[in-house]
Amino acid sequence: MKPLLTLLLLLVSCASVPRFKAPPTAVLADTTRTPCSSCAEWNVPHAPVRIFGNTYYVGTNGLSAILVTSPEGHMLIDGALKESAPLIRSNIEALGFRVADIKLILNSHAHFDHAGGIAALQHASGATVAASPASAAVLRAGRPGTDDPQYAELIPLPMRPVPTVREIADGETLRAGPLSLTAHFTPGHTAGGTTWTWTSCEGDSCRRIGYADSLTPVSEAGYRFSQSDRYPSILDDFAHSYAVIESLPCDILLTPHPGASRLFERLTARAQGDPNALIDPSACARYAVEARQKLAQRLASEK
Repeated sequence: MKPLLTLLLLLVSCASVPRFKAPPTAVLADTTRTPCSSCAEWNVPHAPVRIFGNTYYVGTNGLSAILVTSPEGHMLIDGALKESAPLIRSNIEALGFRVADIKLILNSHAHFDHAGGIAALQHASGATVAASPASAAVLRAGRPGTDDPQYAELIPLPMRPVPTVREIADGETLRAGPLSLTAHFTPGHTAGGTTWTWTSCEGDSCRRIGYADSLTPVSEAGYRFSQSDRYPSILDDFAHSYAVIESLPCDILLTPHPGASRLFERLTARAQGDPNALIDPSACARYAVEARQKLAQRLASEK
C-alpha cells in the first residue's frame, strides 16, 4: 500500500473512534473525597426507646432525633442526616405513632448531620418547621452561613432546602395540643444554636428534660476563635450559652449526639435495673462546665 494511502486510512480510522477526555484533576479529586468520614457510623440504625413519659428517642446510633407525643399531635426535634429520614420515620411508626401526626419539627442547630433530614420529614408529615432566625436562614438556603466556624468543611455537604420555616424568639414556648417546648438560644457552635426544655410525666412522676445543643468549638482548618472576623461575637455567644445551660432546670439531659451525654450507656444501666439511671439534675450544669473547659483549651492552643 502506498504510504500516502496508508496515512489517510489511519487518520479516518482514528477519527471514527470516540476519544476519551479525562476530567480535570480537581473533578477527579472531588469524586474520590469523603467529606463526611463519620456519616456511615452515625447513620447505623438504632431501635427507638422511651426516654420518659411521652418522650422517645427515634434517632440513629450516632445522631439524636427526639419525639414528644400527645393524642393531639407530636413534636420532633432534629432530623439527623438526609439519609436518616427513612430510619426516623420507621422508628416513629415502630412505636405505634403516625408521622402524619407530627405538628412541629424543631432543630438544635442547622448542620447537615442534625438538619439534613428535616426537609424529607416535613414533606412526609406536613408539619411546620420552626427555628431561630439564624438557623431558619440556613434551613431555607440548604447551605451554611459564612459565619459558621465550620463553613469550608460544610460547603461540600449541602442540605435539601426547607422553603418555609417559622422563625421563633428566644424564650418562646411552642405548643401543639397539650405539648409545650421552650426555646433557649444557645449560639456559639453555630449562630443559630437552640436548646429545648419541656416536662414529661409518667403518672404522678414528672421530669424536666433538657435537649442541650452542641457547645463544642469545632472549626475548619485555620479558623481562630480568638479572632473571628466572620463571627465577631462568638466568644460572647459561647459565654452566654454556657450560662444558660448551666442554669436550666434539667432532670434528664439529652444532646444532638447521644454520645455527648452518654445516653445509651445510661439506657443500658436502666435496662439492667437502675430505674434512675437517666436522672441527674446536675447533668446540664456539668455539660456546660465541660464545654467551657474545651473552649479554654482551644483558645490556649491558638496563642
